[in-house]
Amino acid sequence: MDDDLQQADDDGDNPDASQAGDVAAVPNESADPDDLVRRKLPASILAKYEVYSYRNAALILAETRKAEFDELVEALESFSLTTTQIRMPGGNESEIPKTFNASLRPKGWYETVIRGDLVVTLTWKEEGSRVDRRGRTVATQTPRSRQTLRERFLDGHKIDYVKNRVAFDLEWNSKDQTFDRDLYAFSAFSQCGVVDAAVLVTRSAELNAVFRTLGPALLKDGSIDGEGGKPKMLIHKYGASTTWMGKLLYRLNAGRNGSCPVLALGIRPACISDWSES
Repeated sequence: MDDDLQQADDDGDNPDASQAGDVAAVPNESADPDDLVRRKLPASILAKYEVYSYRNAALILAETRKAEFDELVEALESFSLTTTQIRMPGGNESEIPKTFNASLRPKGWYETVIRGDLVVTLTWKEEGSRVDRRGRTVATQTPRSRQTLRERFLDGHKIDYVKNRVAFDLEWNSKDQTFDRDLYAFSAFSQCGVVDAAVLVTRSAELNAVFRTLGPALLKDGSIDGEGGKPKMLIHKYGASTTWMGKLLYRLNAGRNGSCPVLALGIRPACISDWSES
Protein backbone atom coordinates (compact mmCIF):
# COMPACT_ATOMS: atom_id res chain seq x y z
CA MET A 1 0.00 0.00 0.00
CA ASP A 2 1.28 3.42 -0.92
CA ASP A 3 0.80 6.37 1.43
CA ASP A 4 0.66 8.39 -1.74
CA LEU A 5 -1.52 5.77 -3.41
CA GLN A 6 -2.91 7.20 -6.56
CA GLN A 7 -5.69 5.32 -8.23
CA ALA A 8 -4.56 4.49 -11.71
CA ASP A 9 -6.73 5.55 -14.63
CA ASP A 10 -5.71 3.67 -17.75
CA ASP A 11 -8.53 4.10 -20.24
CA GLY A 12 -6.16 3.50 -23.15
CA ASP A 13 -4.70 0.25 -21.81
CA ASN A 14 -5.81 -3.25 -22.61
CA PRO A 15 -6.72 -4.78 -19.23
CA ASP A 16 -6.12 -8.27 -20.56
CA ALA A 17 -2.64 -7.59 -21.90
CA SER A 18 -0.56 -10.64 -21.02
CA GLN A 19 2.15 -10.78 -23.64
CA ALA A 20 3.47 -7.21 -23.43
CA GLY A 21 7.21 -6.75 -22.94
CA ASP A 22 6.89 -5.92 -19.25
CA VAL A 23 4.24 -8.50 -18.36
CA ALA A 24 4.75 -12.15 -17.40
CA ALA A 25 1.92 -14.63 -17.59
CA VAL A 26 3.77 -17.28 -15.60
CA PRO A 27 6.80 -17.46 -13.31
CA ASN A 28 10.13 -18.45 -14.84
CA GLU A 29 12.66 -21.02 -13.67
CA SER A 30 13.82 -18.78 -10.81
CA ALA A 31 10.51 -19.33 -9.00
CA ASP A 32 10.11 -22.13 -6.47
CA PRO A 33 8.47 -25.41 -7.54
CA ASP A 34 4.69 -25.16 -7.41
CA ASP A 35 4.25 -28.45 -5.56
CA LEU A 36 6.56 -27.27 -2.77
CA VAL A 37 4.71 -23.98 -2.46
CA ARG A 38 1.32 -25.69 -2.27
CA ARG A 39 2.55 -27.98 0.51
CA LYS A 40 3.47 -24.99 2.65
CA LEU A 41 0.20 -23.07 2.29
CA PRO A 42 -3.26 -23.98 3.62
CA ALA A 43 -6.00 -24.90 1.15
CA SER A 44 -7.99 -21.84 2.24
CA ILE A 45 -5.28 -19.53 0.86
CA LEU A 46 -4.83 -21.50 -2.36
CA ALA A 47 -8.59 -21.24 -2.98
CA LYS A 48 -8.69 -17.46 -2.62
CA TYR A 49 -5.32 -16.41 -4.04
CA GLU A 50 -3.00 -17.05 -6.94
CA VAL A 51 0.31 -17.93 -5.25
CA TYR A 52 3.97 -17.84 -6.34
CA SER A 53 7.15 -18.09 -4.29
CA TYR A 54 10.66 -16.86 -5.06
CA ARG A 55 13.93 -17.64 -3.22
CA ASN A 56 12.19 -20.19 -0.97
CA ALA A 57 9.86 -17.61 0.57
CA ALA A 58 7.06 -20.10 1.28
CA LEU A 59 9.46 -22.50 2.98
CA ILE A 60 11.13 -19.78 5.06
CA LEU A 61 7.82 -18.31 6.20
CA ALA A 62 6.17 -21.62 7.04
CA GLU A 63 9.17 -23.18 8.75
CA THR A 64 11.20 -20.38 10.36
CA ARG A 65 8.73 -17.51 10.79
CA LYS A 66 5.63 -19.50 11.60
CA ALA A 67 4.12 -17.14 14.22
CA GLU A 68 4.18 -14.16 11.88
CA PHE A 69 3.13 -16.26 8.91
CA ASP A 70 0.16 -17.63 10.82
CA GLU A 71 -0.99 -14.07 11.53
CA LEU A 72 -0.71 -13.18 7.85
CA VAL A 73 -2.59 -16.33 6.86
CA GLU A 74 -5.36 -15.44 9.29
CA ALA A 75 -5.62 -11.93 7.84
CA LEU A 76 -5.64 -13.29 4.28
CA GLU A 77 -8.25 -15.92 5.12
CA SER A 78 -10.58 -13.32 6.63
CA PHE A 79 -10.01 -10.76 3.87
CA SER A 80 -12.98 -10.07 1.64
CA LEU A 81 -14.18 -7.19 -0.49
CA THR A 82 -17.47 -6.22 -2.07
CA THR A 83 -18.39 -5.20 -5.58
CA THR A 84 -19.23 -1.73 -4.28
CA GLN A 85 -15.74 -1.36 -2.80
CA ILE A 86 -14.27 -2.40 -6.13
CA ARG A 87 -16.28 0.25 -7.97
CA MET A 88 -15.44 3.08 -5.55
CA PRO A 89 -12.41 5.38 -5.95
CA GLY A 90 -9.12 4.32 -4.41
CA GLY A 91 -6.50 6.50 -2.75
CA ASN A 92 -5.64 6.76 0.93
CA GLU A 93 -9.28 6.38 1.98
CA SER A 94 -9.93 3.15 0.11
CA GLU A 95 -11.69 0.55 2.23
CA ILE A 96 -9.62 -2.31 0.80
CA PRO A 97 -6.30 -1.41 2.52
CA LYS A 98 -8.20 -0.61 5.71
CA THR A 99 -9.22 -4.25 5.96
CA PHE A 100 -5.60 -5.29 6.45
CA ASN A 101 -4.99 -2.36 8.78
CA ALA A 102 -7.74 -3.63 11.06
CA SER A 103 -6.33 -7.16 11.03
CA LEU A 104 -2.62 -6.49 11.38
CA ARG A 105 -1.99 -3.19 13.18
CA PRO A 106 -3.36 -4.44 16.56
CA LYS A 107 -0.99 -7.42 16.31
CA GLY A 108 2.12 -5.28 15.98
CA TRP A 109 2.54 -5.00 12.21
CA TYR A 110 3.84 -1.46 11.78
CA GLU A 111 4.85 0.77 8.92
CA THR A 112 8.64 0.70 9.08
CA VAL A 113 11.32 2.88 7.51
CA ILE A 114 14.96 1.88 7.11
CA ARG A 115 17.74 4.45 7.05
CA GLY A 116 21.46 3.91 7.30
CA ASP A 117 24.91 5.37 6.73
CA LEU A 118 27.59 3.38 4.93
CA VAL A 119 31.11 3.30 6.31
CA VAL A 120 33.57 2.29 3.60
CA THR A 121 37.01 1.17 4.75
CA LEU A 122 39.91 1.00 2.30
CA THR A 123 43.02 -0.96 3.38
CA TRP A 124 46.36 -1.38 1.70
CA LYS A 125 50.03 -1.99 2.44
CA GLU A 126 52.64 0.60 1.57
CA GLU A 127 55.88 -0.88 0.37
CA GLY A 128 59.16 0.53 1.60
CA SER A 129 62.52 -0.52 2.90
CA ARG A 130 64.72 -0.33 5.97
CA VAL A 131 68.23 -1.21 6.99
CA ASP A 132 68.53 -4.06 9.47
CA ARG A 133 71.15 -4.47 12.20
CA ARG A 134 73.57 -6.08 9.80
CA GLY A 135 73.37 -3.12 7.46
CA ARG A 136 71.28 -4.90 4.86
CA THR A 137 68.36 -3.23 3.08
CA VAL A 138 65.17 -5.21 3.50
CA ALA A 139 61.71 -4.64 2.03
CA THR A 140 58.87 -3.61 4.32
CA GLN A 141 55.08 -3.39 4.11
CA THR A 142 53.25 -0.92 6.33
CA PRO A 143 49.47 -1.43 6.81
CA ARG A 144 47.39 1.65 6.02
CA SER A 145 43.65 2.31 5.99
CA ARG A 146 41.20 5.07 5.28
CA GLN A 147 37.47 5.36 6.00
CA THR A 148 34.80 7.17 4.01
CA LEU A 149 31.33 7.85 5.39
CA ARG A 150 28.42 7.91 2.96
CA GLU A 151 25.62 9.43 4.98
CA ARG A 152 22.04 8.29 4.30
CA PHE A 153 23.21 5.50 2.00
CA LEU A 154 19.80 3.97 2.76
CA ASP A 155 17.37 6.84 2.86
CA GLY A 156 13.83 6.19 3.95
CA HIS A 157 12.88 2.95 2.20
CA LYS A 158 9.48 2.06 3.65
CA ILE A 159 7.41 -1.09 4.04
CA ASP A 160 3.80 -0.77 5.16
CA TYR A 161 3.78 -3.78 7.50
CA VAL A 162 6.78 -5.26 9.29
CA LYS A 163 6.81 -7.54 12.30
CA ASN A 164 9.99 -9.08 13.62
CA ARG A 165 11.69 -10.33 10.44
CA VAL A 166 8.71 -10.52 8.07
CA ALA A 167 7.45 -7.82 5.70
CA PHE A 168 4.03 -7.48 4.10
CA ASP A 169 2.53 -5.09 1.58
CA LEU A 170 -0.61 -4.71 -0.53
CA GLU A 171 -0.84 -3.09 -3.96
CA TRP A 172 -4.45 -3.01 -5.10
CA ASN A 173 -4.55 -0.40 -7.86
CA SER A 174 -1.50 1.84 -8.11
CA LYS A 175 0.67 2.51 -11.11
CA ASP A 176 2.73 -0.62 -11.76
CA GLN A 177 6.03 1.19 -11.07
CA THR A 178 5.04 1.00 -7.41
CA PHE A 179 6.20 -2.62 -7.51
CA ASP A 180 9.76 -1.43 -8.21
CA ARG A 181 9.71 0.67 -5.06
CA ASP A 182 8.29 -2.20 -2.99
CA LEU A 183 10.80 -4.78 -4.23
CA TYR A 184 13.70 -2.36 -3.79
CA ALA A 185 12.60 -1.77 -0.20
CA PHE A 186 12.30 -5.52 0.42
CA SER A 187 15.80 -5.99 -0.96
CA ALA A 188 17.24 -3.19 1.19
CA PHE A 189 15.71 -4.64 4.36
CA SER A 190 16.97 -8.10 3.42
CA GLN A 191 20.51 -6.98 2.64
CA CYS A 192 20.67 -5.25 6.01
CA GLY A 193 19.67 -8.48 7.72
CA VAL A 194 16.45 -7.17 9.27
CA VAL A 195 13.93 -9.08 7.11
CA ASP A 196 14.01 -12.79 6.24
CA ALA A 197 11.10 -12.82 3.78
CA ALA A 198 8.29 -10.67 2.40
CA VAL A 199 4.70 -11.18 1.27
CA LEU A 200 3.24 -8.99 -1.48
CA VAL A 201 -0.47 -9.08 -2.34
CA THR A 202 -1.94 -7.67 -5.55
CA ARG A 203 -4.75 -8.43 -8.02
CA SER A 204 -4.99 -11.63 -10.01
CA ALA A 205 -5.81 -11.24 -13.70
CA GLU A 206 -8.86 -13.41 -12.95
CA LEU A 207 -10.56 -10.32 -11.51
CA ASN A 208 -10.84 -8.77 -14.97
CA ALA A 209 -13.82 -11.02 -15.69
CA VAL A 210 -15.53 -9.61 -12.61
CA PHE A 211 -14.72 -6.00 -13.48
CA ARG A 212 -16.51 -6.39 -16.82
CA THR A 213 -19.73 -7.45 -15.15
CA LEU A 214 -19.90 -4.50 -12.76
CA GLY A 215 -20.61 -1.73 -15.23
CA PRO A 216 -19.40 1.82 -14.61
CA ALA A 217 -17.11 3.02 -11.83
CA LEU A 218 -18.53 5.06 -8.95
CA LEU A 219 -17.57 8.37 -7.38
CA LYS A 220 -17.09 8.79 -3.63
CA ASP A 221 -20.71 9.81 -3.17
CA GLY A 222 -21.90 6.64 -4.89
CA SER A 223 -22.94 8.31 -8.13
CA ILE A 224 -21.75 7.04 -11.51
CA ASP A 225 -18.35 8.26 -12.64
CA GLY A 226 -18.25 9.71 -16.13
CA GLU A 227 -17.65 12.65 -18.41
CA GLY A 228 -20.03 14.46 -20.69
CA GLY A 229 -22.83 12.10 -19.82
CA LYS A 230 -20.74 9.09 -20.78
CA PRO A 231 -20.07 6.64 -17.90
CA LYS A 232 -16.52 5.49 -17.23
CA MET A 233 -16.49 1.71 -17.34
CA LEU A 234 -14.91 -0.01 -14.38
CA ILE A 235 -12.65 -2.26 -16.45
CA HIS A 236 -10.68 0.79 -17.63
CA LYS A 237 -10.00 1.83 -14.06
CA TYR A 238 -8.03 -1.39 -13.63
CA GLY A 239 -5.82 -1.12 -16.69
CA ALA A 240 -2.77 -3.12 -17.76
CA SER A 241 -0.36 -0.50 -16.39
CA THR A 242 -1.65 -0.82 -12.84
CA THR A 243 -0.55 -3.19 -10.08
CA TRP A 244 -1.63 -6.72 -10.92
CA MET A 245 0.09 -10.11 -10.94
CA GLY A 246 1.38 -9.99 -14.51
CA LYS A 247 3.35 -6.83 -13.75
CA LEU A 248 4.67 -8.27 -10.50
CA LEU A 249 5.76 -11.62 -11.97
CA TYR A 250 7.70 -9.80 -14.68
CA ARG A 251 9.74 -8.03 -11.99
CA LEU A 252 10.19 -11.12 -9.83
CA ASN A 253 11.29 -13.12 -12.87
CA ALA A 254 13.90 -10.41 -13.51
CA GLY A 255 15.17 -10.68 -9.91
CA ARG A 256 14.23 -7.17 -8.84
CA ASN A 257 13.59 -8.45 -5.31
CA GLY A 258 17.35 -8.88 -4.96
CA SER A 259 18.26 -11.08 -2.01
CA CYS A 260 14.80 -10.97 -0.45
CA PRO A 261 12.57 -14.06 -0.64
CA VAL A 262 9.11 -12.98 -1.79
CA LEU A 263 5.75 -14.75 -1.63
CA ALA A 264 3.41 -13.20 -4.21
CA LEU A 265 -0.36 -13.56 -3.86
CA GLY A 266 -3.00 -12.48 -6.35
CA ILE A 267 -6.52 -11.70 -5.11
CA ARG A 268 -8.97 -13.96 -6.94
CA PRO A 269 -12.78 -13.66 -7.39
CA ALA A 270 -13.27 -15.99 -4.40
CA CYS A 271 -12.34 -13.01 -2.19
CA ILE A 272 -15.42 -11.04 -3.34
CA SER A 273 -18.23 -11.66 -0.87
CA ASP A 274 -21.17 -10.63 -3.07
CA TRP A 275 -20.19 -12.01 -6.47
CA SER A 276 -20.45 -15.41 -8.09
CA GLU A 277 -20.00 -16.73 -11.60
CA SER A 278 -23.58 -17.98 -11.80
